[in-house]
Amino acid sequence: MHPLDRPIWSSLSTAHEALSLGDAAARRYLPDVNRFASARDDGDEALAALAALVGPDEQVYQLQVPAIPVPPGLVAVKHAFGVQMVAPQPLVASDDEGDIVPLGDDDAAEMLALAQLTQPGPFLVRTHRMGRFVGIRIDGRLAAMAGERFRFPGWTEVSGVCTHPDFRGRGLARRLSRHVAAGIAARGDSAFLHAWRDNVSAIRLYESLGFEWRSDVHVAVLGRP
Repeated sequence: MHPLDRPIWSSLSTAHEALSLGDAAARRYLPDVNRFASARDDGDEALAALAALVGPDEQVYQLQVPAIPVPPGLVAVKHAFGVQMVAPQPLVASDDEGDIVPLGDDDAAEMLALAQLTQPGPFLVRTHRMGRFVGIRIDGRLAAMAGERFRFPGWTEVSGVCTHPDFRGRGLARRLSRHVAAGIAARGDSAFLHAWRDNVSAIRLYESLGFEWRSDVHVAVLGRP
């Protein structure tokens, strides 16, 4: 199976192992980093190990190309479909990047507030530790941001792309997405990303940057009954 088919596991078992809990059968991100979790495969041993990582009041997210089996002891709270897109050619930085700034621990509260407002996907207080994040400030406010999420040998995901409603329509998401993807290419990785299958505007934006559809993906939220 291609590592992109199970990107959560590919990331948790390599570059993000230090940000995770679990073992060789299943892993999840630390509770303040993200809510994603994955079994190594869909066998009984791995699914049981995944279920053991979910507490009584917790929910975890799964994302993969194969259909998602529900481990014994858990229920699917939500199921949806997304698309996985890849950049077959490296993107290069544009000329209008002077106002793009790095984001880090000192910006964590603003990043979390922006993500909670715009809902680009699961984003917690230490999600920004998963990779490099950048943003654009307008009049001192964090107007938009984008960054990196899943990462494994040869591949890094563009994620966390969001714009405050007060600043939409200015092309900020496009500029930041391109900047992040160009940074990924500059260090020798290929960029990929995910979007909801019905988010036509986001898919068109990424297509205009050079991303292409690779596969549909299953997304599920699992928890205890």
